[in-house]
Amino acid sequence: MRTLARWCFRHRWIVLAGWIVALLGLTAIHGAAGSDYKDEFKLSGTDSFDALNLLQKSAPKASGDQEQLVVAVKDGKITDPQAKARVETVLNAVEKMPHVASVASPFAAGNEAQVSKDGQIAFATVTLDDDVVGVPLDATKDIVEKVQSFSKDGLQVEIGGQAIEQERQSEEGQGGTAIGFLAALAVLLVVFGSFLAAILPLLTAAFALGVGVAVIGLLSHALTMASFSSQLSLLIGLGVGVDYALFIVTRYRQEIMRGATPEDAAVNALDTSGRAVLFAGITVCIALLGMFALGVSFLYGVATAASIVVAFTVFAALTLLPAFLALFGKRVLTGKQRRAVAAGELAVTDESPAWARWADILQKRPVVLAVSATVVMLLLAAPALTMRLGSSDAGNDPADSTTFKAYDLLAKGFGPGFNGPLQLVAEIKDDTGKAAFTRVVDAVRKTDGVVAATKPVIVGDNIALAQVYPQHSPQDEATSDLVKHLRSDVVPPAEQGQVNALVGGSTAIGIDFSKVLADKLPLFIGIVVLLSFLLLMAVFRSLVIPAMAALMNLLSVVAAFGLVVAVFQHGWGAELIGVDRTGPIEAFLPVMVFAILFGLSMDYEVFLVSRIYEEWHKRGDNREAIKHGLAATGRTITAAAAIMVLVFGAFILGGERVIKLFGVGLAGAVFLDALIVRSILVPGLMLTVGKANWWLPSWLDRIVPRLNVEGQASSTAPVTPPASGTTGQPVTEST
Repeated sequence: MRTLARWCFRHRWIVLAGWIVALLGLTAIHGAAGSDYKDEFKLSGTDSFDALNLLQKSAPKASGDQEQLVVAVKDGKITDPQAKARVETVLNAVEKMPHVASVASPFAAGNEAQVSKDGQIAFATVTLDDDVVGVPLDATKDIVEKVQSFSKDGLQVEIGGQAIEQERQSEEGQGGTAIGFLAALAVLLVVFGSFLAAILPLLTAAFALGVGVAVIGLLSHALTMASFSSQLSLLIGLGVGVDYALFIVTRYRQEIMRGATPEDAAVNALDTSGRAVLFAGITVCIALLGMFALGVSFLYGVATAASIVVAFTVFAALTLLPAFLALFGKRVLTGKQRRAVAAGELAVTDESPAWARWADILQKRPVVLAVSATVVMLLLAAPALTMRLGSSDAGNDPADSTTFKAYDLLAKGFGPGFNGPLQLVAEIKDDTGKAAFTRVVDAVRKTDGVVAATKPVIVGDNIALAQVYPQHSPQDEATSDLVKHLRSDVVPPAEQGQVNALVGGSTAIGIDFSKVLADKLPLFIGIVVLLSFLLLMAVFRSLVIPAMAALMNLLSVVAAFGLVVAVFQHGWGAELIGVDRTGPIEAFLPVMVFAILFGLSMDYEVFLVSRIYEEWHKRGDNREAIKHGLAATGRTITAAAAIMVLVFGAFILGGERVIKLFGVGLAGAVFLDALIVRSILVPGLMLTVGKANWWLPSWLDRIVPRLNVEGQASSTAPVTPPASGTTGQPVTEST
């Protein structure tokens, strides 16, 4: 690490030129090639996925994504000659557009149910020639523009559906990133008191994000990446990128104020805080890439994208930042600090008096404070016990979007369930199978919770298909219960072993997706916790420290889930952030938030405990090590957390519900983690445990590889356990 830091410092112009070339070159290539983000669900072994596969294999023209084109008139009825003629013009224009396979007109024979009872609203089912992944965003955008061009002179025309939803999400801006940068700059100015010092972390993060976003944009052509991958990666990358640079710049300033030359200060900063950044970044990537253990392809691209951006933020902090430090030198200090250094008035400590006083309070009542903090966290986590996973529908979209307007019109004219029809799909081999399928449709039509079901039709050569309209909205818990009831209690008896009818459709896919993730979540959590435990055990030569870190991080994550459930599912304070409708928590949110938060929580754990570990080596006293470690890092960790909270909080201002979910969850968790967990719980528990914090059985110490997190700046060697393997004692040999 010291060699890398010194080389980057001395070859500052080469490093800077390399990053500029990478940023401009990759951005230009990305601009020319564009991105190809797409939302794809593959849930092998589920009814909904089997139904989709059956349609794609035997009736491809009927397997494409289905959108709902909704029309409404202010005066008269939609069936009036003049209004009908205008609607037919709309339908004919849409049917001729690229990637549109068919349009089921509400005026066609047998489709009378597609006109509302009052005659003012009607809908047409627009079937595309491929699923939501296969239809280009440009084609979907053209359809939206064509549809909206007819919405005038008393005729309202809107369109909704998965493909339309994806196109709308792709148009969402990145305004939250700019707000996050400004918020981070404000905090950094307060922390450093110097514009140059404040701008350094932002410059470093900006380079890393620019390169990272260009890379994942190009990779989206080769890998399936969800439409929100770029925005989510920016959210994560901005937070960790600024924080990583903040820790290194803080240590660099401390070294300068102790009398070190700029080069030696940069080398020592990278050899201490830089190592902590490296290990923290590794834990974040481990947590994110742990999503591969779920076996759900939809999350692979998201995990890859976020990991790439985090990796670039670490690389920038370890290479570009030393180059910037070489350029700025002592100008990262305030004027007063530069004058003090020039006069030989060197700092004797980098500890905060306020945090030292807090450490003294903790030392007096560690058990009481730790228990109190735990109670608070558990109370905040309590709503998570009622968390319901699902997929939010278009009723949560911005009020000015065509998807929301289409949803609203359908709910008004026909009922909320028409926004998410189910499908009955079966392969028909003979007349007996056809009769059995008709019997299944009749049984489903008579089921409580079902408003209507279309007559069975044969598509392709031998596939029977029927649409089923639930009473409740796609995101309603009653719809999930209905799907389960149909599959277990209604369809099997009606089949009589003569046909295999599958309950599918986009709503059923969302329900199955939620169940698959919920079933695999324990395995995912176990893998991430185990890998993080092993890494921290190697870094801190302890069993207690990594076990404590895992438990505390889990507590932070569950508390974050509690906040999200309270706001988005129960509606507590939801109107304050522009959420007008409650609903389920997105099925993938617990997985992704756990991965992100577990990694970010490990950041603060590594920064705090690595400094305590360094003090333990120097002092050989657990209580003093905790006091001085907390005093030295508390202010910086608080500043880093404030930046994270503001960056993540900025994304709450956007109109996209899923991004609001992430913003509330991540901002809330970081706030609680820094304010309660790292400031009270972790040091309180470490004070209670005592020297056992640094215990590692001698036999395990011999086989676990040593990972040096404190660098050569520490004047002591790692803790070596006594022969009995009970309690480690510091060895004060010079390194």
